[in-house]
Amino acid sequence: MSLVELKTAVEELSPKELTELAAFIRERDNGAWDAQIETDSASGKLDALFHEAEEERESGVLRDWPAE
Repeated sequence: MSLVELKTAVEELSPKELTELAAFIRERDNGAWDAQIETDSASGKLDALFHEAEEERESGVLRDWPAE
C-alpha cells in the first residue's frame, strides 16, 4: 500500500479509529526512538555527550533533578 493510499484511508476513519491509529503510531515511533537510543548508546555514539554532561554536573553548570 502506498503512502497516498494510506492517507486516503486515514481520511475515511472515524474519530475513534483515528485516535486509535494515532496512539498506535506514537507507540511505534517511541519504540523505534528507544531502540535507536539503545543502539547509539551501546555503540559509544553518546559517550561524548555523557562525558560532557558529567563535566557540567561536576562544575555545577548542570544540576541533579530535584528529589521528589
